[in-house]
Amino acid sequence: MSTHDADANISKVTPPSASETAVPPAVERDGAPTQDGVPPTPAERLRLRSAVRQYVRSVRPTPPLPLHHLERHCEQIIRTAGTDPKYMGFVAVLTNNELWSEMLAGVAYDRRLLLLPQCLRDPPNCKASFDAYGLVCAHCGSCRLDALQREAERLGYVVLAAEGLPVVTSLVQGGRIDAMIGVCCLDSLQKVFPFVEAAAIPAMAVPLLRDGCEDTDVDMDWVWDAIYLSSDGRNRPLQVEAQRRRVESWFTSEALAEVMGSPDGETERIAREWLERAGKRWRPFLTVCACETLCEEGDPPPPEALRCVAVAVECFHKASLIHDDIEDGDPTRYGDRTLHERYGLPVAINVGDFLLGEGYRLLAAAPAAAPVRAAMLRAAAEGHRELCIGQGAELCWMRRGGPLSPDEVIDIFTGKTAPAFEVALPLGALLAGAGPAIRMVLREYSEALGVAYQIRDDLSEMDGEGGLAAMRPSLLVALGWARASEGDRRTLGALWSRERSDASPERIRRIILDLKADEAASEMLETHRRRAVEALQPLQSVHLKALLRRVLGKIFNEFETES
Repeated sequence: MSTHDADANISKVTPPSASETAVPPAVERDGAPTQDGVPPTPAERLRLRSAVRQYVRSVRPTPPLPLHHLERHCEQIIRTAGTDPKYMGFVAVLTNNELWSEMLAGVAYDRRLLLLPQCLRDPPNCKASFDAYGLVCAHCGSCRLDALQREAERLGYVVLAAEGLPVVTSLVQGGRIDAMIGVCCLDSLQKVFPFVEAAAIPAMAVPLLRDGCEDTDVDMDWVWDAIYLSSDGRNRPLQVEAQRRRVESWFTSEALAEVMGSPDGETERIAREWLERAGKRWRPFLTVCACETLCEEGDPPPPEALRCVAVAVECFHKASLIHDDIEDGDPTRYGDRTLHERYGLPVAINVGDFLLGEGYRLLAAAPAAAPVRAAMLRAAAEGHRELCIGQGAELCWMRRGGPLSPDEVIDIFTGKTAPAFEVALPLGALLAGAGPAIRMVLREYSEALGVAYQIRDDLSEMDGEGGLAAMRPSLLVALGWARASEGDRRTLGALWSRERSDASPERIRRIILDLKADEAASEMLETHRRRAVEALQPLQSVHLKALLRRVLGKIFNEFETES
C-alpha cells in the first residue's frame, strides 16, 4: 500500500540526524559503485560475492551490527579475498544484505517498506506531484518508479519515493513495518546505516549505479530480486541460471536420444547435431518456466511431457535458423559454417523441414491429455504460419528494395521475431492448463520482447563486419535515412536498392552515429522493454511475473548477440 493511501495518523517521531542516518541483496550486479565511484570488474564482483558468503557462513555474525563491527568484518573479507580496500562500501552492502537476507525473506510483503529515490524519475516527462510523504507517482509509465511502485504495492509493500527519513522513522517506530528495502546512492546508504542498525529491522539495499541527483541508474534485476525475496516458495522466483543449466542439459546427444530416440540415417544425424549446437536456449527455457510457475498450486505435468515440449520448441527454432541463414545468405552461425555452407542448399532445406516435422511429432507424442496436445499443436501451427508471413514480408521487400520507414521495420520485426517467443511461452502455459486470459498476456509480452530482441540485434551489429551494409531491414538504417541529408540519404538508400552500395560499413556506421540513429534505436528498445513489463501487470502469478521480469533483465543486460 502507498503511504499516501494509508492511515494518515502515523505517530510523529523525531528522525535521526544525518550523522545517525541507509539500508543495505545478497548478489553482486554489473556496475555496482564503490566508495570512489570505480565499479568492481566482473571477476572482482564474483570473488567478492563468494568471499562474503563464505565468510558469513563461517563466522556467522549476528545482525544488527554496529557500523564499526560491520567495517571490521568487511576488512577481514577484503584481506581474505585479496581485493582493493576501495571496494569497502560495496563489500559492506553485500555483507549486510547477506546477514539480513534470510530474516527479511520471512517477513510478509505487507510488513515491508520499499524506499525509492526520487532521482530515478524522468523529470521532463514526470507528471508526479509531491505531498508531505514524498513523490506521488501519477503512473504515467515514463520511468521505472512506476513499474516498481505498482508491483510492490500490489504485493502489499508500503512504498515511499522520498528524500530524508522522517516518514520512514515514523513507520518503523509506529510498528507499521518489520523490514525495509532501500534503493539509493552508496553515500546515502552509509549515512542511514546507523538508523537501521538501531531500529534492528531486517534491511537490504540496492546502490545506484551512478551517484548524483540527475541521470542516475539502478540495476533493475537486483531491485526485483530484493522485492520478491521470500521464504514462501510460492513467492520466490525461479533461479534463472539454475533453470537455464537444467534446460541446457536436455540438449546433449544422450539426453536428446532419451526423448527423440537414436538417430536413424544421415538426415537425422545432421539434424540432431544441429540441435545440439550452441545457443542461449531462451525459447525452451521460457516454455519450461511458464509451465512450472503456472503449476504452483496445481498438479504439474509429467516431467517427460515438459521435456518433449521444450525440445519441440527448440526444434522449431533451429529449423527457422537454418531457413533464415539460407534466405539471408549468411555464411556463419555460432562461429562456424552454416548448414547450407557445409552440406549444400538441398540438404540444409531438408534438414530444416525435418526439424519442423520432429517438433510437431514431439508435441503430438507428449504424455499429456488429448485436448492439451491438440491445443499445443494448434498454437504451434498458428505461430509457424505467422512466422512465415513475417519472414515472407521481409523476403518480398528484399526482391523489390526501396526505403523503409522505422514503423515498417518494426512491423517486419513483429512478424518475424515475435512469433518464436509467442509459441514458446503459450506452449508451456497450455501444458500447465492455463486459460485464454493468461495466454493473451503472454502473447502481448512476447510481441514486445520479440521486437526489443530484434532491435538489440540491430544495435549489436553496429561494430560487426557488414552488419549495417547487408540487404536486410535495419532499424538503424531506417532511422538514419529518415534523418539524413540528401547525400547521406543516397548512401543509405543504396543499401536498400538492388544496386550494390560502394559505402564501407565504417562509412555507414559513421553516418548512423552522426545522425544519432543509434540513440533513437536504444530509446525504442527501452520503449518495447517497458511494453513487455506493462503487459505482465494483469498476471496474478507472482512467481511467473517475477521470472519474466528477470528474463528481460538477463536477455538485455547481458547484451548477448547469439540467437
